[in-house]
Amino acid sequence: MPAILCPSCQKLISSDQPKCPHCGQIRPGMFGLTTWMKKLGLQVDFPQLITLVCVVMYVIALLLDPGAIFQFRGMNFLAPSSVASLEVGMTGSYPVFVLGRWWTLVTAIYLHGGLLHIGFNMMWVRQLGPVVEDLYGPMRLFVIFMVSGVTGFIASAYMGAGFTLGASGGIFGLLAAAIVYGRRAGSTMFTQQFLKWAGILFIFGLVFPGVDNWAHGGGFVGGYATSWLFLRQGESREGIGTYALAGACGLLTVFAFVRQALATILGVQ
Repeated sequence: MPAILCPSCQKLISSDQPKCPHCGQIRPGMFGLTTWMKKLGLQVDFPQLITLVCVVMYVIALLLDPGAIFQFRGMNFLAPSSVASLEVGMTGSYPVFVLGRWWTLVTAIYLHGGLLHIGFNMMWVRQLGPVVEDLYGPMRLFVIFMVSGVTGFIASAYMGAGFTLGASGGIFGLLAAAIVYGRRAGSTMFTQQFLKWAGILFIFGLVFPGVDNWAHGGGFVGGYATSWLFLRQGESREGIGTYALAGACGLLTVFAFVRQALATILGVQ
């Protein structure tokens, strides 16, 4: 049988072993799924996947209302219209509490309000994603990003933001994850670097108008709590529980976009 790296202890084992002989991880080969994915050449690059989904949704939002593309609204160059953003899943207190569209807490993570907005956010996803992935593992990266994005929008909606969108809550969650790891590892320089980045971004949000600072703060808290819980498990990185949790986040994301499409196209609430 092919050999794999145990997702928990990262030691070489046979993919068909029911339990890792080194750390005791149950079904490290995920019932053959790891080997199957390897044969097909499948490898999940979450920073790249997040970027791809955000770009696709941004283009769709632009195409839904082409007339709004060249309407300059301050710094919002190539910005989707408010109507188009609402149709693809923008969130906030109005969509969540008035329209009852709770799933927009997920869809809005992948939506953006202009070229500068998506460019800036995707730069940070590509910058922070590989770092957090190396520290925690790819599945935990995805869970941290998702939980942070949702908690950020929950905080924003409860604090009265009528409409909001963007990946910045998830980005602040990734920053928090790096800070938690640095503190646990006792690396002062590492921790201070990411604290400095978080401080700069928070100040940036206070200086520039239209920035959802509640989503930033909520995302940071969500990312901090999630990564702290992950690290409480010790030095083990990823096991079957993490894969199941990441799979649930993925299914929730797909469901959210399908539900939003039904609400937009068929008017189903």
